[in-house]
Amino acid sequence: MTTPTASILPQPPGRSRLAVTLGDPAGIGPEVVLKALGAKDWAAIADITLLGTRSLLEQTHQAIQRSAYGGPLPDLDSLPLVDLAPPLSLEVVTFGQASAGTGAASFTYLKAAIQGAVAGQYDAIVTGPIAKSAWKAAGHHYPGQTELLAEGAGCDRFGMAFVAQSPHTGWWLRALLATTHIPLRQVPNALTPELLTQKLDLLIHSLKQDFGLSQPRLAVAGLNPHSGEGGQLGREEVDWLTPWLESQRQRYPQVQLDGPIPPDTMWVRPGQAWFGTEGSATETAHDAYLALYHDQGLIPVKLMAFDRAVNTTVGLPFVRTSPDHGTAFDIAGRGIADASSMVAAMDLAVAVVRERGRVSG
Repeated sequence: MTTPTASILPQPPGRSRLAVTLGDPAGIGPEVVLKALGAKDWAAIADITLLGTRSLLEQTHQAIQRSAYGGPLPDLDSLPLVDLAPPLSLEVVTFGQASAGTGAASFTYLKAAIQGAVAGQYDAIVTGPIAKSAWKAAGHHYPGQTELLAEGAGCDRFGMAFVAQSPHTGWWLRALLATTHIPLRQVPNALTPELLTQKLDLLIHSLKQDFGLSQPRLAVAGLNPHSGEGGQLGREEVDWLTPWLESQRQRYPQVQLDGPIPPDTMWVRPGQAWFGTEGSATETAHDAYLALYHDQGLIPVKLMAFDRAVNTTVGLPFVRTSPDHGTAFDIAGRGIADASSMVAAMDLAVAVVRERGRVSG
């Protein structure tokens, strides 16, 4: 089966203004950014500004050239870079070793991007991966980049979603997490009708605003094995999740809301649609999936789309995307990092900015 060439969304005229942060200097963020910039002619479709440090890019560029990597790289002298000096000196970065200095640097890059987006300089932010431990060492106590983005944008309602296009069938996988970086034992108490209503509202709004889907088909996962099996394996579905879903069907008569679907079977049809193992799966799979906790959504997403999934924050006044991988300190500086997810994150940012302009125009 050939790889589809269809794009995610209609491509009306106009240029997207992207701010791209390098992430933690000791990780693979700078490497995948440079490789992504060399992967295609971005100047033809977007105005890209890098937020980082020139010496870091130079060091990364040299490391890639010393490796066996044979792909194209951008000309450093022509890169549109906002050269930022972090509060703690970087000097020569030791790849693979996060520190308070690298945490301060990645925090500085993101803060500058947020300030620019809020001021209207950028339509979208594409973030390189950071290390939460390095942020903490630098005195910045945030669960992750998502929370800093929401704080900077003045948003108290936001969500973490993941998007990927299958290279086998062209089908688009979209999943939103109801809860994110909290211990598993806290999930049942964190899940409430109020929280799920907020996440569902964000998901439906994003599907319309960002993907042009005004009558989407959504799947909502159950919490317990077999969705509780009538209360025998947990009562959340019986006590409030199923009644909540019925109330949302009345709120959104234009949306097909299916659930609560047993978590172990909810991902069968998406897997078939992704890999092309069932002919009708791409037509019958849902447009988006609402998972109730981190691993319930991300294990199947990463199983299907580890090298091309994109993390996107819904609910912000600007677009935010990120590759769906971490800093990979174990391979940093070796020139072997795969930039596919960064390319996909930049592609998605451009497409969503264009779609938002088309919808509002």
